[in-house]
This record gives sequence, structure tokens and C-alpha cells, in this order.
Amino acid sequence: MTRPRRPGRDDDPDRLYTLTGGRSRSDSDAFDLVTLVVSECEPSPGMQSEHATILRMCQRPTAVVEIAAALGLPVSIVRIMLSDLLDTGRISARHPRTARVADRLPDPEILEQVLVGLRNL
Repeated sequence: MTRPRRPGRDDDPDRLYTLTGGRSRSDSDAFDLVTLVVSECEPSPGMQSEHATILRMCQRPTAVVEIAAALGLPVSIVRIMLSDLLDTGRISARHPRTARVADRLPDPEILEQVLVGLRNL
């Protein structure tokens, strides 16, 4: 008796093994679910079809979770493929929460002046 397939899930381990070159985890921690990925180039002939699809999909910033959903693959597999693309400079990745943190912090001199003013009260 065969198990019913879950919708949106590719449970074929041979295919997943092939997609990742046998790796089970990414060497990089650059990607979490909300990391935004942007293509830096067009797909090239002979490229793995999933890599080409990612490059086409990420012409505008796209979250890792959206890429995984569109490809119908587990996020862990997509992270490995994204790491390959990042290592070759074909994509760039940016976490939305860490972008421009220094721009959002107040000026230390202003904080010092506020502290002095509070002490004078």
C-alpha cells in the first residue's frame, strides 16, 4: 500500500539529493525565511533548471519562503540552492530587519545631551 502524497510536497529523496549535490544542509547562515533574494544576472544555458527559475523569480526582492513555495520544495533544500547561487555571485541576499540599522539609531551626542538634561531635573 502506498502512502498518499501530501499536496505541495516533493517527497522523492532521489530528486532532493540530486538538487543539492548530496548535501543535507547549507554551509551558510545567510538565509532564513524572510531573507530577501535578488538576482544579479540572467540564467545561463546549461544551468540547473531550479537555479534558472530562482534567478527569473528574483528579479525583484523575493523572500526565501516565497521561493520555496513557488518551487514546491522544502525550505532547507532551497537554502542550499540559494547558498550555491550566492557563492557564485548570481544573487544577493538581505535580511529586512538588519538593513540600515545604523541609520535608525539616534546620534550618541543627542543621547548624551538628553541624559545630562534628565540629570539636571
